[in-house]
Amino acid sequence: MRPARALIDLQALRHNYRIAREVTGARALAVIKADAYGHGAVRCAQALEAEADGFAVACIEEALELRAAGIRAPVLLLEGFFETDELSLIVEHDFWCVVHSLWQLEAIEKAPLSKPITVWLKLDSGMHRVGLHPKDYQSAYQRLLASGKVAKIVLMSHFARADELNCQASAEQVAVFEAARQGLAAEVSLRNSPAVLGWPQIPSDWVRPGIMLYGATPFEEANAVASRLQPVMTLESKVISVRELPAGEPIGYGAKFITQKPMRVGVVAMGYADGYPRLAPTGTPVLVAGQRSQLIGRVSMDMLCVDLTDIPQAGLGSTVELWGKNILASDVAMAAGTIPYQIFCNLRRVPMLYSGS
Repeated sequence: MRPARALIDLQALRHNYRIAREVTGARALAVIKADAYGHGAVRCAQALEAEADGFAVACIEEALELRAAGIRAPVLLLEGFFETDELSLIVEHDFWCVVHSLWQLEAIEKAPLSKPITVWLKLDSGMHRVGLHPKDYQSAYQRLLASGKVAKIVLMSHFARADELNCQASAEQVAVFEAARQGLAAEVSLRNSPAVLGWPQIPSDWVRPGIMLYGATPFEEANAVASRLQPVMTLESKVISVRELPAGEPIGYGAKFITQKPMRVGVVAMGYADGYPRLAPTGTPVLVAGQRSQLIGRVSMDMLCVDLTDIPQAGLGSTVELWGKNILASDVAMAAGTIPYQIFCNLRRVPMLYSGS
């Protein structure tokens, strides 16, 4: 059996969720969209359900998967609904729903709902992706109340640059939000993972931890709270071949790496078809037989090469950690010119083994 696999530590997941609760004192929706950022939404929800205040997913398909698995906790649809006929499913399964557009508001007003729903009313405070314009926010709130079809409204927005700790954009977005919600008596949700970790002054009755749940930092610089997170996923494989090469020999596609000295090279069963970033360059860290080393040459579809020259104990069958508790996913992502969100979400073909449930 091919040795590539992802080990998912559910106890670490719970640890990270508890940090979000601890540092904010707020209720927290665990964001498990995109199959829990590649970690397995159902298993992650099952591990958190006993203590999570609820979950957040992108769309109704993801929410229905949770209900089918027996998850009864609140589930928020972060993109709301895409078609009016989804409203009947929202009512049936007691989903919470983001409203970010006037057409969604109008659809709720017209729909014959059998019972009122919970709405999270989203303001575009400056990201300019989705959300109501500030001039429409107060009237949208009043229209939802007047419709008689809404049991509760939570006021929300989303930060564009909260991962930049020295940037004033988040404070400017808060100011827009506060002006738009003036006089509205409702709970507030503003803080995503970077805001939970790095912006303690921002008010939020509800927080929405996402990437931090999985033990990865959203910041490029050190952060005290982020340093307490525990990586949830360890992506590992084994050395399946060893080459002894003299100086001057090319390795891999395109001969992008040439040995400058005699080298021992290990071939690892892991490639971009598994989700390992193809653009990870020579020098990207790996852990081989418990010792730190580096990737060399281009990543191919099913294999990559690592330097075994200074690891005499490593050889055929040695375990290689591509990212996890020793090689941080954020460091791999940075080397590859991407972010940990993407490398987690790109994971595929690799079987997942869970512990700590």
